[in-house]
Amino acid sequence: MSLAYRANADFAKLNHPMRVPLSAEIHSRPFLQLQAPESLTHFAIYLKQDQPSRQNHRSSQHHILEQLCMHYGVAGPTSQARYFFHDFGRFRLKWECHTEFATYTFVERGEPGMDCRGSFDRTPLQHVPQEWLAGLDGKIIVAAHVLLCKGDADDAGFADSIRDLFQGRSLVGSSAGGNAEVWTDFLIQPDGFSRFVVRDQKLREFQSGRLVGRLLEIETYRMMALLGLPQAEATQPELNGIENELASLTATLVKSEGNEDQDLLTSITSLAARIEKISVNNSYRFAASQAYFNLVQARIQELREVRIEGIPTLAEFMGRRLAPAMNTCTSVSQRQEALAKRIARSNDLLRTRVGIEQEQQNRKILQSLDTRAAQQLRLQQAVEGLSVAAISYYTLGLVGYVGKAMKAGSLPVNPDLMTGIAVPLVIGGVWLGLRRLHHQLSGSAKH
Repeated sequence: MSLAYRANADFAKLNHPMRVPLSAEIHSRPFLQLQAPESLTHFAIYLKQDQPSRQNHRSSQHHILEQLCMHYGVAGPTSQARYFFHDFGRFRLKWECHTEFATYTFVERGEPGMDCRGSFDRTPLQHVPQEWLAGLDGKIIVAAHVLLCKGDADDAGFADSIRDLFQGRSLVGSSAGGNAEVWTDFLIQPDGFSRFVVRDQKLREFQSGRLVGRLLEIETYRMMALLGLPQAEATQPELNGIENELASLTATLVKSEGNEDQDLLTSITSLAARIEKISVNNSYRFAASQAYFNLVQARIQELREVRIEGIPTLAEFMGRRLAPAMNTCTSVSQRQEALAKRIARSNDLLRTRVGIEQEQQNRKILQSLDTRAAQQLRLQQAVEGLSVAAISYYTLGLVGYVGKAMKAGSLPVNPDLMTGIAVPLVIGGVWLGLRRLHHQLSGSAKH
């Protein structure tokens, strides 16, 4: 073993466990290497999950890819792969697995000199198994044909042929950095595919692949971003109903005198649960839509568009069509948060009022307890007076018996006089004894 190899092996042990995968992440999805003329067909497969689960999504997407590879007798990628490229001979395939969708880009070498309409009639889709396509029922979120062709900047008739090809009023186009022209209308044509034309004027090596890749990402991320719009539109009537109920409950809260507080608290708690459920259902989709929209804007900026006279640019089209949709999602999201805060404030206000009423009730209870304690004290004092009289009576009876016994023993004692003299002494002694006992009991209770 050479010293250099041994040194490299020892140095590799010093690496962080994630160093190699993190370094490879930036290279995990390279652009296609294209050279005009090329014809491409692009699919984005979206598998909706009840709960966003990357593991289930990836396994499902791998299963779809494996079915295509099995048809041609090709080994598919590993279960952890997120990128796959293979040259099938008649066409080349690039597959990428993203968080919520997977993309299939089929590429076929075009015929030089063929016009745009003829090129769109001969796409790589003709080489894809029809059984596999039929199995994608309900899963395709994006389907697009892209034509990469050569062209000169001085070809004045190209613009007329482009207008004839798209036959729409929403034609969008621009010059990408002055080296190529991009044309589309973002419409789904009768064949079920949207169309893009990239006119290579003086693109350098690898620029064609990057430009086409950015266009396909714009189309894919645009559609994924718009997934939040139907959910936002469906949520607005629910928010309207909750707002109306909250307004009614707030008005009742202002007018009520406390008898209906418990019912109001139950109703407001129910509203809080409903708005929380809506927020949970929408938070992931709205956040994803905003992330996709940011990617669309970033990819458009990377095109470095230069206006073609009389034609709106991609940035203008997205600003006029896509941005309002995203603003709707953002407004609904903000409305959810604001409504949740209003419900929370109403809930806090009602709970505060209920708490004050409970404190008043507790104060009345304490006052009644104080009154009852005072009554018990007076009753106790009265009982103590009776107790002094009773104990003194029996004690004086004992003194009388003692006096009679002394008289019977021939002692010069008058029992009646002795009893009369003992009355104030016995009463005073009994009273002092009970008072001392009462103080002792009170002191023990305090400690």
